[in-house]
Amino acid sequence: MTQKGFISREVDAATVAAREGPLRYYLRGQSTSPGRYILEQTLFALLKDIPGLVGIGLRALAYKLILSSDGPPIVEDHVRLAQPANIHLGRQVYLDHGVYLHACPKGIFIGDRTFVMHGSELHVYNFRGLPHSGIWIGENCFIGEFCLMRGQGGIQIGKSVLLAPRVQLMAVEHLFEDPSRPVMEQGIVARGIRIGDGAWIGAGAIVLDGVTVGDGAVVGAGAVVTRDIPPLAVAVGVPARVIRQRKAPPAPPEFPPPPEHPPRLWR
Repeated sequence: MTQKGFISREVDAATVAAREGPLRYYLRGQSTSPGRYILEQTLFALLKDIPGLVGIGLRALAYKLILSSDGPPIVEDHVRLAQPANIHLGRQVYLDHGVYLHACPKGIFIGDRTFVMHGSELHVYNFRGLPHSGIWIGENCFIGEFCLMRGQGGIQIGKSVLLAPRVQLMAVEHLFEDPSRPVMEQGIVARGIRIGDGAWIGAGAIVLDGVTVGDGAVVGAGAVVTRDIPPLAVAVGVPARVIRQRKAPPAPPEFPPPPEHPPRLWR
């Protein structure tokens, strides 16, 4: 990962909540303003639990008021949205039952025709002031059931990426060099994660902060990825290691360009 790690010594969430006051801290985490919070929670109370096509249709109309979408958002019941003003959905994005998006501050961007399946959590609760926080997902991706993304350091997922169920992308790490203090008081470092176009991350795999998975790479089920995976590589194990390289498809034949002035045909 070429991005330089950013270290934050900001105190833990419990200390911030105590300093700001629990109510103010809670509201700041859930919405961008008190007025928007009232609107958002009213819509959630009225519409969040309605199942089936009726619920999807009503939410497609109403949720355009609280999030950014290139088309009618396709949102199943019991989807939880925090900071929806910072969520952008492309065309035909599908959020399945029980998905949780927490989008402060820079947001969550999900590209066209991407599916986020049941129980997945995309979380960017950046109270520590990290500059690259956010989650960006390209078009035609499939995020399997119960996937977890922590985007404090920034997560960039390319086009046509497949994440199998229970994949974890953890773009943040805790500092722990001082043995005399609790780890949660020592701050964090965040470098970010990048998943290249066409990659496949197998079920239960964990990708740690600072890692790039190259275009077309395959990560085996249950692997723990601690270092970069080259394009078109197959990596398995704990920690993950490359076991072979997929062959790139043959390049199409090249033909010489036609002449600028084709010869005259005499008849």
